[in-house]
Amino acid sequence: MELKENLPEKIRQLRLAKGFSQENMADMLGVSTTAYGDLERGRTELTLSRIESVANILEVSMPHLLGIADGTLPEIDYLRQENARLVSLNGRLLNELEQWKKWYWQYRTQDEGTGRERIGF
Repeated sequence: MELKENLPEKIRQLRLAKGFSQENMADMLGVSTTAYGDLERGRTELTLSRIESVANILEVSMPHLLGIADGTLPEIDYLRQENARLVSLNGRLLNELEQWKKWYWQYRTQDEGTGRERIGF
């Protein structure tokens, strides 16, 4: 998932847009400037509570901070498209199967009237 790589950059961009320095953010989060710098460089694992604190300070929602547009992750959009494609394919395959069954029964019915011996495998 790209979230881990994108989140620190997103935090940095939002911080700069707010006009906050790294020192300001560190103070508001109660961490050292070095620790906050590591956070923006992606060297620190972020907990949900830390993400929530950053979102509150930057006055954005957690979904916005996490890059979730309209409540969906890009992966969810892809999965929805793939699901629709597979449902469509499944429908076509079921139709084809029904057609093969129909042909089979037509052939079998015709074959029974000819008196020919069927060869089985």
